[in-house]
Amino acid sequence: MRRLACLVPLLLAGCGATLDGTARAVRSGLGLGDGEPDRLAIAQAESGDEDEGATTLRLALGRRQATATLIQQLGERRMWRAPGGVVVQTDGPRVAATAGLPQTVMATRFDGPDPLEDPRSLLGRSVEARRVVDLGTPGRDPATMRFGIAFDCRLRGFRTEDEHGILVEETCRATGMRRVSNQFWADARTNRVGFAEQWVGPGLAPLALDFEPE
Repeated sequence: MRRLACLVPLLLAGCGATLDGTARAVRSGLGLGDGEPDRLAIAQAESGDEDEGATTLRLALGRRQATATLIQQLGERRMWRAPGGVVVQTDGPRVAATAGLPQTVMATRFDGPDPLEDPRSLLGRSVEARRVVDLGTPGRDPATMRFGIAFDCRLRGFRTEDEHGILVEETCRATGMRRVSNQFWADARTNRVGFAEQWVGPGLAPLALDFEPE
């Protein structure tokens, strides 16, 4: 995971973008600095030109939506890139690192296995896990970086109205931060998550990921 996470800021550094007045106003509303474009707005405007047959991931953050293309995979660890310099690294269905958003998840790691690796095993029971996250900002200013934020999480699975549907709800708490809630929808037949809504930094809406876009 460390190897992939290190590639995220490098990929972002190589992406250029321009802004008009509207995008600049949106960027300001998101809390981005003057030197940081609203990359998700660019990604939304330029999505739709993906190569036919490419493996894609549909992203949504608030009102912004974009399509990211798979650019690297090592087992369950995948790196996705959308236009404008938005990069998301996933480990299975979980967001492990991001770049190009107003807040940057630099790295994610678990003390032990991630319970989400087996959604079916979470049905009707609660499982605890500890997740450690490193955060930063798009400008990669060391003064804004926060390392080793420990989240104590509880996961529980539920049956949905869909005959084969599983909903895994995850609640996490960290000292000095608001409670975090994540949701993952899985298919009991494959035991794989197809859609998720996840926390990607303080002050941001959950990032929605559709792993099976039509």
